[in-house]
Parts: sequence; C-alpha cells; structure tokens
Amino acid sequence: MRFLLYNIRYCTGIGPRFHLPVPYAGYLKRSTGILDEIIGFFEQVKPDIVGLVEVDSGSFRTRRLCQAEQIAHRLGHYHVVQSKYGVGSVAGRVPLLNRQGNAVLSRFPIVEHRFHYFEQGVKRLVIEVRIAGLTVFLVHLSLTYRNRQYQLERLYRLIRGVAGPVIVAGDFNVLWGEKELDLFLGATGLVNANQEGEPSHPSRFPKRQLDFILHSPQLKVTDFQIPRVLYSDHAPLICDFELPAPAL
Repeated sequence: MRFLLYNIRYCTGIGPRFHLPVPYAGYLKRSTGILDEIIGFFEQVKPDIVGLVEVDSGSFRTRRLCQAEQIAHRLGHYHVVQSKYGVGSVAGRVPLLNRQGNAVLSRFPIVEHRFHYFEQGVKRLVIEVRIAGLTVFLVHLSLTYRNRQYQLERLYRLIRGVAGPVIVAGDFNVLWGEKELDLFLGATGLVNANQEGEPSHPSRFPKRQLDFILHSPQLKVTDFQIPRVLYSDHAPLICDFELPAPAL
C-alpha cells in the first residue's frame, strides 16, 4: 500500500513569480496550471491513500472548484475535505481563508470519517478516516511552539482511543527540530517512516524536516522516499507499507 503526503500550498506554486508583483502575491493568483501538474505527478506515483495539506476547496483561485474533488476524480479516489480553521473562528469567516483546508483521498472506500478541532492555534483541524483496516489522522500543526505542544497532547488522546494500526501524517511545523516530537512518539509508540531524517522543506533546497508520516510499529515500511519535485514549497513524502495480517 502506498501513502503519499503533500503540502501543496493551494497549488499556488513557488519561485520568483510567486512573489510578483509583491511578496506572496502568488496566494491571490489562479492555481489551475499547477494543479494539473500535481495531478499528473500523482497519476505517475499511483498512491493508494493521499494526505493533502493546504488544499483550496473552492475559492476564486480555483474558479470555485474544489482541488481535492478534482484530484480525487482524476485518480478515481474517494475523498473528504474540510476547512482547517475552527468552527466559528475569525479565519473561518474570511473569504479565501474559509476555503483553505486539508483533505484525505483513498483508492479504497472511506468507511468512516470524523473532523476534530484543537482548542489552541489558528490551524485546528484533525481529519480522522478509517480505510481498509487502517486509521489515518491528518494534521497541520501551529506555527507557535506552545500551541504545537498543546495540539500534540490532544492528538495523543485521540490516537490512544483507536484500535488497530494508525498513521498520523501532516505538516507538523516543528520549527525547533524533530526533537519536538520525542515525547509524543514515546507516549504513542509511533515510528517515523523517515528513518534517515531527510528534509522536505523548502523544496528547492531542503533543510528542515517539517512533514512527517508516523505509523504504528505493526505496519511494515518497505520503502520511503522524498521526490525532488517543485510544485510547492514543500516536497512530497511517499511511504510504501504492508498492513499486518488479520488475526485468525
């Protein structure tokens, strides 16, 4: 089974054009061209499950079309998508921002899904989906260290109530380094699929490990790679793994 994690930056691209005519102007530009390139990349990779961080669910950038839905349609996947801001939050009431979210896509039917929200931070969404004997949590953690620690504690409480193998993936924004996750990994027993600590950000010259695929020990990872593609400021993570055999 192949899991792909990608912070796609709303398909707004990178490079000098992103910052013209003013810094970060790319966030206000149409994103359809980059979306087509990312979909082409996904079609080559052939993932079974996709975790998408920073996806546009239908703003003026996408001509009111949901990027997650478009990708899922092209791949023949099921999908769930939701705003990453808390219910009733200020950001959730602002045009453009209220269409910014995360999504999970799957070649297999999504048996069940839930949307949880952290109590701290601006980006609060946790997507929980159950797929083919596996539970996946997708997150985009806060840029603030203290809020990230509160969010990780809440995430731990969500995970410990789940029976069976788990994958926790997303942009963790561990700006102080991956050691921020030591207590979380120790408490949950999860394993980092990126055993070599390869960086994924920024995609042109990766220096930091911000994106993570964490998994239960009973999942056997057979391959892990970070392709050097330049569709976003983050590089994608690809993890091939085997589910444990069902108990007789």
